[in-house]
Amino acid sequence: MLELPPMEIAEKLQGILATLPAKPGCYIYRNAEGTIIYIGKAISLKNRVRSYFHADSSHDVKTRRLVREVAEIEWIVVGSELEALILEMNLIKKHRPKYNIRFKDDKRYPYIKIHWHEPYPKVTVTRQMAEDGSRYFGPYTSAWAVYQTLDALRRIFPYLTCDREITGLDKRACLYFDIKLCNAPCIGATTQAGYRQMISDLMDFLSGHSEEIVTRLEAEMQKASEEMRFEKAAAVRDQLKAVGSIIERQKVVFATDYKDSDVLAMARTDGEACVQIFFIRGGKLIGREYFILEGTEDTADQEVMTEFVKQFYTEAANIPEQVMLPQEIEERIIISQWLRSKRGGKKVELLVPKEGQPLELVQMAAENASETLQALRAQWQADAHKQEQALGEVQIALNLPTPPNRIECYDVSHTQGVATIGAMVVFEQGVPAKKLYRKFNIDSTSIGAPDDFASMEEMLTRRFRRWKGSQETEAGPGSKKDASFSFLPDLIIIDGGKGQLSRVVKVLEQFELFDKVPVVGLAKQDEEIFFPHNSQPLLLPRHSQGLYLVQRIRDEAHRYGISAHRKKRSKLGLASQLESIPGIGPARRKALLKNFGSVDKIRKATVEELAIVKGMTSSAAESIKAHLE
Repeated sequence: MLELPPMEIAEKLQGILATLPAKPGCYIYRNAEGTIIYIGKAISLKNRVRSYFHADSSHDVKTRRLVREVAEIEWIVVGSELEALILEMNLIKKHRPKYNIRFKDDKRYPYIKIHWHEPYPKVTVTRQMAEDGSRYFGPYTSAWAVYQTLDALRRIFPYLTCDREITGLDKRACLYFDIKLCNAPCIGATTQAGYRQMISDLMDFLSGHSEEIVTRLEAEMQKASEEMRFEKAAAVRDQLKAVGSIIERQKVVFATDYKDSDVLAMARTDGEACVQIFFIRGGKLIGREYFILEGTEDTADQEVMTEFVKQFYTEAANIPEQVMLPQEIEERIIISQWLRSKRGGKKVELLVPKEGQPLELVQMAAENASETLQALRAQWQADAHKQEQALGEVQIALNLPTPPNRIECYDVSHTQGVATIGAMVVFEQGVPAKKLYRKFNIDSTSIGAPDDFASMEEMLTRRFRRWKGSQETEAGPGSKKDASFSFLPDLIIIDGGKGQLSRVVKVLEQFELFDKVPVVGLAKQDEEIFFPHNSQPLLLPRHSQGLYLVQRIRDEAHRYGISAHRKKRSKLGLASQLESIPGIGPARRKALLKNFGSVDKIRKATVEELAIVKGMTSSAAESIKAHLE
């Protein structure tokens, strides 16, 4: 056996190893806290999992660390190696275990979505693909770049962006028709067939196949000119120029027709890897993206590239005929089968170029990956320096014993005392720790409505009650503490001034933490920092990194609280909201509904219209508008 956790866990694992089936499937390793730390797949679960726990000098450092943490093993049996591959990728995407290679940024990447199933397809940006009849392009690493691309394409293919029901019978088009950003099917300026042809051209263009579009537009321009429809001919001419300007920026890499290909290469340093992809379509380089992987330390290049291929093409909207790689990858045959199934049964070739232009493309991708990673590391180091500087400035300004590596900030959000939400955000080493964010549903009826001070007190009381409970309960095997509450912050920031601060001090004193946990209030008007039992506020230098950090934390708490409040408010429904508005009792509700007929019409009414209803006042009308809008 390798180095293992305590004896009782080692014995438990031995018992599990003895019962493993010799069938294909996925295995899941958990640590003593129950957290998933690694997910893998195997043709034979019995042989693969046991190999981890045999004394073997060939095990790398990363595997040895992993084995020392394993406290529990689960497995899922499937029907084939291909099913195991698909299940493994889905589980890794869902749980992001720390010992698996994974994308550094865990957000969903943006796609361009063509709503092809609709009579008049629209073009939008989404972060999730669905089997809904739409066509998708991506993923892209930058949402900004996606919108820039769409801005350029809309000038060539002026697609719809409004919510009108298109009948072709509207009397007037919107402003976008006048500025040539919509071809106005709403007024019959183009037919449904013509509009769908334009969207089809847009999809071809995104796929890199523009030759047929250019040929057809040239023929259309010539025909319009011969028929003396010169305005139409000029419009098509302008469209051709716009298409040509984009095509010129697409580098021709193969003079003759060549398979549509993705070209992959990688650069690595200090446990991180950058994979660069070139997209070759119709013999042209139509775009490129890079992705950063983490968890790659002590892992061979071949394994890193294998994991990237699996994870990227799980997300990819389109699979090309050919994928060029810098070296052979593990599981090449089964990955080829999987890609073929994703491509609708069409063959996908995994190729390692040995000479000629394909090899040069792989080398060029590798150079780009290296340069990208160097630039990113320089940026990360600069950001880390700013965070370190900001924490140091906050430490000095607030007279803290150490830099505040864990900062918690609290805010309260509601509308007229309804749907009150308390927000807690956590920053660690100057950056958001979003997994530690928590929201608190505040029952306004128990504290009186609306009372921000009482809401703040209730939220902090519940937070530190959870902390106290975690200290009193000894974590046994399999138990898991909530990291949001089981640790004390180095600093608490309250979004508010002296009143809010006094309530927090009261809570800290109640839990005997006032001398252990520093707390300050941040007033919005002049960004003044208030201290407990001190009437003199502190103003941080206007352009200091410390002030920027404090503002960023406060703004994040406000954003998180507002988002949670809006979700809660929407769940209440309009009718429930009306019943919850302070000052609107049964008599006023009855009068309002009798006068307007529905809650929706009440929402649309003006303050003046609401105020003249029997039993209503101007202040009550304003309260309704504030809550329902």
